[in-house]
Amino acid sequence: MTRTDGPPPATSATVPRSEAGPAKITVLGAGSWGTTFAKVLADAAADAGAERTVCLWGRSPEAMATLSREHRNERYVPGVDLPEGLEYSSDLPAALEGAGLVVAAIPAQSLRAQLTVAAPHLDPDAVVLSLAKGLESTTGLRMTEVIAQVLGAHAAGSQEEWAGRTCVLSGPNLAMEIAREEPTASVVAAPEHGTAAWVALCCAAPYFRPYTNADVVGTEIGGLVKNVIALCVGICDGRGYGDNSKASVMTRGLAETTRLALALGGDLTTLSGLSGMGDLVATCSSSLSRNRTAGRLLGAGLTLAQVQDAMTQTAEGITSAPAVLTLAQRHGVDMPITDAVVSVLRDGAPVDELAPKLLGRDLKSEGNTA
Repeated sequence: MTRTDGPPPATSATVPRSEAGPAKITVLGAGSWGTTFAKVLADAAADAGAERTVCLWGRSPEAMATLSREHRNERYVPGVDLPEGLEYSSDLPAALEGAGLVVAAIPAQSLRAQLTVAAPHLDPDAVVLSLAKGLESTTGLRMTEVIAQVLGAHAAGSQEEWAGRTCVLSGPNLAMEIAREEPTASVVAAPEHGTAAWVALCCAAPYFRPYTNADVVGTEIGGLVKNVIALCVGICDGRGYGDNSKASVMTRGLAETTRLALALGGDLTTLSGLSGMGDLVATCSSSLSRNRTAGRLLGAGLTLAQVQDAMTQTAEGITSAPAVLTLAQRHGVDMPITDAVVSVLRDGAPVDELAPKLLGRDLKSEGNTA
């Protein structure tokens, strides 16, 4: 059974790096989640009394200069003061120099290209933490798989070595709530607990509680499929359906997410935890959710092109949904909600046909294996 309790003590046998944590952490991506997580890391270091540099990297020199001057990212996390000690850079090699932990806060469909550029500048022993929640649309790979593949090809070290040092953080991670320091718990998953614990210690801020597990697959699947389920909940919202409909979609959505995770080797307990049910509830219930917002606009009658034009930030479920369905079909997993969402996104099916698609199935017993 996968453990999801608090971070176990790291030992030199399991974590061949300083138990005090890295001297420098670099966050790649200065959007809402990247900026917020950089704040979490800086606050965690201050709370622990650690002498640690936290650097936030973004592509725009102008934007990063503004952040450095104003200690605010008004575009993505308005009204939030960022820690004075947080550093900002648009110089990728300089930002990555000496970073023992590199955090990838880059949208799923942009990760491969950006990481290919960054790879030669990573420390050969660095640990990588993925914050993205999606499948790569062209390959169907999870983000940790993309990271290991790219770094194995373009950085020092083999793909297998990078896979062993690549982690994922997932859970109810609505960026604005965390930026406002509202209490939040999440999960750091790594191939072995020592690495997950080492990363968790780096982001344990007074308002941010990281748990750990060794189920990378289940943690990632929970985080990415919930975006698709949130699109469906949003469509229900846009159609004016009530709480019964939305609760039904969320519950059955968790069931099909669990089926896929188990088929890929994930642990059942992971999907009942923060990165499964916890993330699903937050994403499907909050007005801050990009995917629920995108679904609501679709349900209200906007075309997919109009929704994408209206969205100021990426709704990962739109691009990940077809890849999720393909992955499920490859493994013989029944995912009717995902199938219905894809029919709207890819085939242009009218949203008023969604209910029959969801309910017009053979009667059967409830359960994750049903």
